[in-house]
Amino acid sequence: MPRRRIGQETMFEAPAKRSGLDEIAALINWAEIDARLAIIHSAPRGEASWPPLPMFRALLLAVWHDLSDVKLAESLDDRASFRRFCGFARTEPTPERTAFVRFRRELVRHGLDDVLFEAITSQLKTRAVQVKTGTLVDATVVGSASKGDGEAGWSGHRTRKSIHSYKAHVGADADTVLVEKLAVTPGNAHDGRNGECALPDNPGEVYADSAYRGRVFEEAVRARGGTPRVVATGVWAKADAASQREAERRLAEWNHAIHKVRCRVEKIFGTWKRSYGFRRMRWRGIANARLQTNLTAIAYNLKRTANILNAA
Repeated sequence: MPRRRIGQETMFEAPAKRSGLDEIAALINWAEIDARLAIIHSAPRGEASWPPLPMFRALLLAVWHDLSDVKLAESLDDRASFRRFCGFARTEPTPERTAFVRFRRELVRHGLDDVLFEAITSQLKTRAVQVKTGTLVDATVVGSASKGDGEAGWSGHRTRKSIHSYKAHVGADADTVLVEKLAVTPGNAHDGRNGECALPDNPGEVYADSAYRGRVFEEAVRARGGTPRVVATGVWAKADAASQREAERRLAEWNHAIHKVRCRVEKIFGTWKRSYGFRRMRWRGIANARLQTNLTAIAYNLKRTANILNAA
């Protein structure tokens, strides 16, 4: 199937100062990503399709700026920095809203969202080189696109109203706070029983909250060569007051050391929800929820790596 050719005319003069998008674009060997996208042809029958790499970059722009398909199409049409990041020349046409719908459908059909997350994260980890010392594991609840989504579940909480939702499980590097592993489940999935799906290989010390207490998660961590560091809710002590005070002291000391490291994972979820619109899934179905989560994690990792390198 034929593809459109873009960027054929002379683009703008090189900007006097590199923008943040230019810095992000320089982080990745995009030829590798383009090769993984080569199987995608997302055009109506009889029409030439848009090249997949510019379409994928456009989806990242939509995450960073929390844009709907309509707003993304409008922004690509008139924003120079968006055109330059995606590779479109100054006056040539850009994709319409429905092109992004078809492109996402193809990403899901070929299971490429997981592939792209792993490929880009692998490249970024080599850029932000640090000795790995540990892993942060946690999950966040994200509202479903509709209560009619039969693949989501109801997530309850002691102090908050239950919501119809999915749950994004994340494993992140404890030092760089780059997301290394992802999984998406219905919102009623138990954190501890599903924590294994967010564990990378050789995780080091694994920091998690009390929801991950139990043999299932502990055995999964040790099977990957890691050491569990899970918040405890109590320790054994004798009945006398002195023993109980000592037990409380040990419990507080243990939990403080874990909380001091584990709290970094909140930076991930805070950025996703506050800046990237990840408070609710945009589309129905767990496959689409996984796509949105992967795109959000890729966008976050790219900006996080750029910030790490700028601060070095």
